[in-house]
Order: sequence, then C-alpha cells, then structure tokens
Amino acid sequence: MRRRAVIVHRRTELDELLNRHATRGQAEFFLRTRGRTLDDVQQRHDTTTEAIATILSAIPTDWAVAHVERADLSRFLFAPEDVVLVIGQDGLVANTAKYITNQLVIGVDAAPGVNAGVLVRHSTADATASIGRIAEDQHGTHATKLITHNQLTMVEGALDDGQTLRALNELYVGHERHQSARYSVRTAEASERQASSGIIVGTGTGATGWLASISRDRGGRRLPAQSDAALAWFVREAWPSPATQATLTEGVISRGVHLDITVESDQLVTFGDGIETDRLTLTWGQTLRIGVAEQRLLLASPASPTSATSPTPATSSTPRS
Repeated sequence: MRRRAVIVHRRTELDELLNRHATRGQAEFFLRTRGRTLDDVQQRHDTTTEAIATILSAIPTDWAVAHVERADLSRFLFAPEDVVLVIGQDGLVANTAKYITNQLVIGVDAAPGVNAGVLVRHSTADATASIGRIAEDQHGTHATKLITHNQLTMVEGALDDGQTLRALNELYVGHERHQSARYSVRTAEASERQASSGIIVGTGTGATGWLASISRDRGGRRLPAQSDAALAWFVREAWPSPATQATLTEGVISRGVHLDITVESDQLVTFGDGIETDRLTLTWGQTLRIGVAEQRLLLASPASPTSATSPTPATSSTPRS
C-alpha cells in the first residue's frame, strides 16, 4: 500500500493567544501584563512552523501526507503503512502512542534545549535523514526494519465491559475531582479494601515523571526501565479506617500479572498520561484490570553517522535506558 507520513503537532502558544485575544495587539498587551513579550512567543512559533515545513519538504512526492493536531488524535484513523512524525514535546509522543499500533514513530524536537528530549529524540536534520532512509527502500519493507528503534512498554487498563485504555507513561485511577476513592485492590498475592487519593500504575518511560516523585517520597523505590516488560504501581495517600486498610500500597507488575481494582464508590475514572478528557468511567462494582500492554511503542532513534551511510538496513533494538 502507499506509504503515508502523518504529521502530529499541537497548536503553538501564538495560535492559542490569537484564538483567544483575536488580534496581535491584544495578545501582546496580555503578555506584557505578565512580564513577557510577543517576540519570544513569535520566535517559538516560527521555530515550530519551520521544523514542520522542513519535514514536509523531505517527504517523497509519492507518499501521502496527513496532518493531525493533538486535539484530533482520538478521532484520527492511523493505517498500518503510516510513518508517524510527532513534532513537539515529549508529552505529545505519549499522547500519540495510545492511538497507534505497530507504526514507527519519529519524535522531532522542534525546540532543542527546551524539551527534555526523552521521546523527541530527533533534530529536524535527523528526521529528514530518517525519512530519506525509509524512502530509499524500493520493496515496501516495513519502516521498522529500516530504522533503529526502541520498543517501549505501555500500560493497559481493561474494564469488565470490554472498554480498554492504553498509556505510555502511567494510568491514574481515582475520583475525577481527586476526592477520596473507595475500592478493593487485588494482586496475585493479596487483596484489601482501601480508601485513598487514587492509584498510579506506570511504565519505565513514566519513571522520570509522576512515578519518580512518588518513588522519592517513599525512600527511592526501584522503577522499571523503558523497555522492561514491567510496571510499578503506588497507592496515593491510603488511610486505614474501620472498613479499609492501608498495607497493600505499592508493587511491581510483570507481563502476565495484573492489578485488579473493583470500584466501591459511585463513580471513579481512569485516564492516561494526564489527558483527563480521554478516560474510562468506572461505576460501582466494576473491575478494572491493569497490566503490561501487548502493544509497544516503536520509537525511532536517530541514525549514527556510520549507520546513515551503510547500505544495510538497521535492525530494531531495545536497549535499557
């Protein structure tokens, strides 16, 4: 099938300001009241738009091209032959990951020195080089056989009514307004009823974010690496009462093992990677089963100078990080 480049991006701050304030003058006044200048916002806007334009110019003319804004990801249908180019911040790669299946993702850092670059590993030049390597293939070989990439573990929650939700960093389970959540939690070894501020279940990729802060607060728990087929989970602020306990508050989930959460509140929610609008609603008595997702994110790594000139296609790798 015809290969397609899918450009994933989000609206720039300048776009959002102009949408909210209508004119550049009003946007400039708004920024000035907060000690900022429009020039700085304009520069970041220009950097992002130039990166997108450079990427587009590198896409072969016989490829199809599609653009997707972050807000439209849940409504976009990705195809097996797609090469997904995410231009922006690390969080945008995580947002995209839950909607794709086995497509190669090239994360492009449009603002070097500003982003952490854990997931947006490519500069604009790196990305155009990777596109060129894929374009050189004359036999329609899958893109993941041509570009060195990592397979990053994802977490998946499955409700007993068949609904599922995946995330690259972590899933949160709790009350939608972060009030007390009541539920029973069950592992392979034990179970108990709890009341808490919710449960966080995360991957090695998420170990630099929410999981890291919880781990530090608990004395530095060991967290999985990005490619480890394991998850870490923590209960937030569990407290004992005559009806609830607070002993089963953390652990590790390996592949094939699950954490089961049965709701004992009127309503709880689960959402992934901080996107509260894309969530599952859990009602009294429903059980959410959380484990290592079968699907992994195939995240491209920039080609080294040696591999970039080599006629032999790169193979996939899953190094620890």
